Amino acid sequence: MGADAGRNIYPNPSDVDVRMVPSRRDEQDSVRFSYEEHLVTATDIETGVAASGDSKLDALAELADALTLHEGGGEEIEDEDAFLHEIGLDPSRVTTEQMPPWNE
Repeated sequence: MGADAGRNIYPNPSDVDVRMVPSRRDEQDSVRFSYEEHLVTATDIETGVAASGDSKLDALAELADALTLHEGGGEEIEDEDAFLHEIGLDPSRVTTEQMPPWNE
């Protein structure tokens, strides 16, 4: 056994300087969840960016990725039509003219 065996390695609470930091709730940092059957959608209130998953955790992970892309992260798409075909969408049916329902 090592030298610390049997010794309490946690500090005495009276020896630790703990300062309470007041929490703040910033409405711009809020996420709204909506539920439809087995789908959870997380929407960032500030940007309107939304993503869905099978659970809150999945929806938040997808939202994190979507926010990264929204803020300019990720790889640039050189040929949008080819990309849309690659992910199984018909480019003639995709429009940027119409706002998503969560932004209306």
